[in-house]
Amino acid sequence: MESPEPLDFYDVGALLSDDERLIRETVARFVDREVIPIIAECFAVERFPLELVPRLANLGLFGATLQDYGCPGLGYTAYGLICEELERGDSALRSCVSVQSSLVMGAIFAFGSDEQRSQWLPELARGTKLGCFALTESHGGSDPARMRTRARRSGGDWVLDGAKHWITNGALADVAVVWALTDDGIAAFLVEKGTSGFESRVIKNKLSLRASSTAELALAGIRVPDSARLPDANGLKAALKCLDEARFGIAWGACGAARACIDTVLRYTESRELFGRALNRTQLIQARLAECVRKLTAAQLLAWRLGQLKDLGAAKSSQVSLAKWNNVRAALEIARDCRDMLGAAGITLDHCPMRHSLNLETVITYEGTESIHELIVGRALTGENAF
Repeated sequence: MESPEPLDFYDVGALLSDDERLIRETVARFVDREVIPIIAECFAVERFPLELVPRLANLGLFGATLQDYGCPGLGYTAYGLICEELERGDSALRSCVSVQSSLVMGAIFAFGSDEQRSQWLPELARGTKLGCFALTESHGGSDPARMRTRARRSGGDWVLDGAKHWITNGALADVAVVWALTDDGIAAFLVEKGTSGFESRVIKNKLSLRASSTAELALAGIRVPDSARLPDANGLKAALKCLDEARFGIAWGACGAARACIDTVLRYTESRELFGRALNRTQLIQARLAECVRKLTAAQLLAWRLGQLKDLGAAKSSQVSLAKWNNVRAALEIARDCRDMLGAAGITLDHCPMRHSLNLETVITYEGTESIHELIVGRALTGENAF
């Protein structure tokens, strides 16, 4: 009897449309040819591979689910497959595309004016401009409502003061979507690179997401016109809607990291011999691989069903939270166990599991920690807010 495909044990690929399979294969080839050969070195030296941005744009990966403005208008399952393949390469690539697409372009598309959409979305889609999403502050973390960044009226302008922390693409961005507290509540502003009083500083010495560019942003009395405010970004719910879009991509991306780790161990244990036999002929290794594939398969099916719900416009925020929480936890456990099955070889960048494991320590934290997603799901189950 023919065995199932180890990295797609329940044949999720058969559930995809022809177009979705083509998209997955196209991105997979890009990752194999252009990401994997360089990403370990990028991770080692803390360098984001900026040279890949034009290729990401040429493949239509920025703003993939958006309509018009040079965006391809793909379905959510297709976008999920993009995220899965990118994170199979490294979380840094998926993070860049996720921030550009779900957080920056998504915010402008959903909450911006016609003029803002026409000005920014085509260039962001082409990759000629990069953006960042400036919500997180060092003292706030999981409670963004505590933000201290303020925006006050000054004639026909706004003056912003404050600081943002842990901002992906922050030092690379041509435009930042900055969330600030006004007298009327939380609002969002488009702040362009080079604006007087706006500075970024790259965060160095990270032990995770080392191939991603992460920054602190300082806003010291920066002045922007009222036309820079996203007119429909009213309140924290607007920011959280953007985060839901990013969390969706993370739920898929985690499956890609897990696949890369399992694939590495399958190949390694086939050729590695101890005590007179290949490692993959031992009960212990087979049991551990089976456990990894059990977790991966559950995560893949959860991501696929969530993609269906998103394509139908029926996905609930709590369902997105459950998928992000479950899939990243599963991927992190898989990466750690795969690292261990590689023995001493697993601690080097010659193999990907430890790199993925370190990256997933960040992925399990950003866009909502496990505890936050547990509380979101708990609120959906009980109707009670325990935050």
